[in-house]
Amino acid sequence: MSSAARKDFTIFINTTPSSTATYVLLGKGISELSIEYNAQTTTEQDIISATASTEITGYQPTAPFTVKVDRGDPACEFLDDIRVNRKILGDAATDVVLVYQYEAETSGAYPAEQQPISISIDNFGGAASDPLSLGATLNFRGDATQGTFNPTTKTFS
Repeated sequence: MSSAARKDFTIFINTTPSSTATYVLLGKGISELSIEYNAQTTTEQDIISATASTEITGYQPTAPFTVKVDRGDPACEFLDDIRVNRKILGDAATDVVLVYQYEAETSGAYPAEQQPISISIDNFGGAASDPLSLGATLNFRGDATQGTFNPTTKTFS
């Protein structure tokens, strides 16, 4: 059994949410990005038990990351536009496709999830000796749609 490489879990972000989807790879200038599932729980303990019982009632996934600002990268330019214009509500919303390229592909397409998100800008700048950076968080909105994604044609089905 071989281990999957980090590069085999890719995220494509829709940079044209108000028209036909344009998916671009999110990752250039990003050294770390993980999904934090943030389980929502309810805990109860009755008076005759020594141990409480915890139930998972939902999830509130987020994916915080920092990207080195690159004026030539369409994903970075999309994020920076949200920052510059301080977009909120629907103007800060789009979708991403989470692509599991470590799974078996069929006709060039891999198992994937299309996930509505909102984007919050967390910080901008950085240390004097570092490249200019932008910190952001992908906030998952609702449930994902399961399907497949072809990274070459950039189509979700």
